[in-house]
Amino acid sequence: MIDLRLLREDPDRARASQRARGEDVALVDSLLSADERRRSSGVRFDELRAEQKALGKLIPKASGDEKAELLKKASQLAADVKAADAERDAADAETQELLLRLGNLVHPDVPVGGEEDFVTLETHGTIRDFAAEGFAPKDHLELGQLLGAIDVERGAKVSGSRFYFLTGVGALLELALVNAAISQATAAGFTPMLTPALVRPQSMAGTGFLGQAAQDVYHLDKDDLYLVGTSEVPLAAYHMDEIIDAERLPLRYAGFSPCFRREAGSHGKDTRGIFRVHQFDKVEMFSYVAPEDSQAEHQRLLEWEKQWLTSLELPFRVIDVASADLGASAARKFDCEAWIPTQGKYRELTSTSDCTEFQSRRLSIRVRDGKQVKPLATLNGTLCAVPRTIVAILENHQQADGSVRVPEVLRPYLGGREVLEPSAK
Repeated sequence: MIDLRLLREDPDRARASQRARGEDVALVDSLLSADERRRSSGVRFDELRAEQKALGKLIPKASGDEKAELLKKASQLAADVKAADAERDAADAETQELLLRLGNLVHPDVPVGGEEDFVTLETHGTIRDFAAEGFAPKDHLELGQLLGAIDVERGAKVSGSRFYFLTGVGALLELALVNAAISQATAAGFTPMLTPALVRPQSMAGTGFLGQAAQDVYHLDKDDLYLVGTSEVPLAAYHMDEIIDAERLPLRYAGFSPCFRREAGSHGKDTRGIFRVHQFDKVEMFSYVAPEDSQAEHQRLLEWEKQWLTSLELPFRVIDVASADLGASAARKFDCEAWIPTQGKYRELTSTSDCTEFQSRRLSIRVRDGKQVKPLATLNGTLCAVPRTIVAILENHQQADGSVRVPEVLRPYLGGREVLEPSAK
């Protein structure tokens, strides 16, 4: 959530942010109205309580008609205090409910618009000319089947559409990717974390995933637990309700976890292969920093993502995501998109978001700097979303005979193997 004081001081900024997101601008005015009722009812309650206490001191000293009159007044005051208390609680509840619906304030440098209105910031690597090499590229599923690495038919038989098995070298390739990603993160100072896949509602809501993203979240009704779509959720909630000393910052964690997504709005999109699936594994970077350091940390996370994709020898570009395509918690987001030869376009492989103080306010995570205690900033960044990374590696490093060259960074984790060969079966 955002700072109510900031909202009161600069409501036009919040209105502009909502407009840029394509969200309800009237929500800002409804929130301001509820906040005004909350504050005024609070003042009214305090005044009545003070009057009630003062009257309580007079009653024991009075007698006769005076005492009867004071008791009558005390009875009325008690009713007024109760009513004011109820009014204050109702206004506070409405304020909190509206505040939770308001997205983070969009950074002023974010391009305004929808999904296709991003700005390309950088392009890296060289796109292969398969025609010049004398063969047409196969897609990742055909390559995965030739290698004995991907089995979507049995995935569908066992679990339904958008599920899969990684088999043989496919399973080994995932383990190599995860180990290489964790190795890079550890070398950069991140603490490796294996996180829970199930979280309580307050953890999911606190990170902003029960608003616009709720349709993609799996919920276990019987237990009132949520399956996470990213380890960002448990990593953000890890320090929930805590005060962290400033000298401990930055705190950086690299979480490995399964991720579960309904993909409710993706009917008919990317149905072939393993590009868009309901369950996958991911290595996620997460940072806690002082608010004034969040933009610099955002650039660091992006650099670590670029380092990773460069080490995999993938052609990719970096985009500044447009305002209406931001998640509710992100003030700004950069995506790294790898070139997918058979699709003839760049597709998202990693993403990093600066959530400023939005999540820490909702999760009550604060930093103590001297005598001052205030919310801190949280940021997240994908290091390796496994299936999409496998898609990019297979397609970009394939050879004419259906084999796939292994990027050098992964070879130590694959027993020194330089090439993945088609299966004899």
